[in-house]
Amino acid sequence: MTATPVLKPLLETVLGRRQQRLPIWIMRQAGRYLPEYRELRAKAGSFLDLCYNPELAAEVTLQPLRRFDLDAAILFSDILVIPDALGQYVRFEAGEGPLLEPVTTETIPRLNPKGALEKLSPIIETVRRVRAGLGPEKTLIGFCGSPWTVATYMIGGRGSSDQAAARVFALTQPEAFARLIDILIEASIDYLAAQLRAGADVVQLFESWALNLDEVAFRNWVIEPNRRIVEGLRTLIPGAPVIGFPRGAAGNLPAYARATGVNVLGLDYAMPLGFAAELPAGLGVQGNLDPLRLLAGGEQMDDRVRQIVAAFRDRPHIFNLGHGIVPETPIGHVERLIAVARGA
Repeated sequence: MTATPVLKPLLETVLGRRQQRLPIWIMRQAGRYLPEYRELRAKAGSFLDLCYNPELAAEVTLQPLRRFDLDAAILFSDILVIPDALGQYVRFEAGEGPLLEPVTTETIPRLNPKGALEKLSPIIETVRRVRAGLGPEKTLIGFCGSPWTVATYMIGGRGSSDQAAARVFALTQPEAFARLIDILIEASIDYLAAQLRAGADVVQLFESWALNLDEVAFRNWVIEPNRRIVEGLRTLIPGAPVIGFPRGAAGNLPAYARATGVNVLGLDYAMPLGFAAELPAGLGVQGNLDPLRLLAGGEQMDDRVRQIVAAFRDRPHIFNLGHGIVPETPIGHVERLIAVARGA
């Protein structure tokens, strides 16, 4: 007798089948707001050491699901493991965030996409371990940073509010920039395919710096690279489920959704709820509570959660924040958020 497959509500939603039970996960749900994460992080060495340690990274990935009634685990890693795997020097400094040795027109050709997947093999092992430790009804989300976002760090050497270094580089050194984007696309496709083969159910493209671009730059540097990744990934893994999260895309969102072919569109917290009506009919959405509303808690949070749930009742919807949870967030507020969203 063949066993009946266990339904994964979040994966079903990604595939376009709206669920009676609203699926929920929280960006950066494994992180510094959890005391168990802080304890483990203190023992792990550097942040990259933690990302490349399958035993510890799998434990971190699973920690929030032991506390909360969430529908998915998201791989604990970082978008900058790809530059590290390509051969760029990357480190994380407490209080400063990621610091990289900026790439130049001379160093870009030295980046090695062919060897990147071998360097990333410990992270693929983490995916296997998480899948083995995850309930069959839970969805496992893999991810990578999208090429434009990753390129801003690789060129600028660190995060910035306006991504000026990368924007100027792309405008003044278009051939070198195009080569960098091609390298990132190739490495990202291979990396995401490996995650899916190792047990991830769906992958998310984090385009965290999609703002500050005019419509021409957005089309060339955000839409087209993301479209190529989705297309290339589905050549390797037919029907691969993909969530796209172009933070700050604003009025460019409908064009992004149509061109890339993502299954679900992540909405940042600045996106008006009514704007979803301009998106393709039937397209799933994810989001979009302001993380600071979760931090503040109380009736204002409850009201906004109910508004979000009501606004997306006519399409597949995954409840989430509109960006990552902040470290100061009380655990009780997360518990309350899930309860209110489930009851809305």
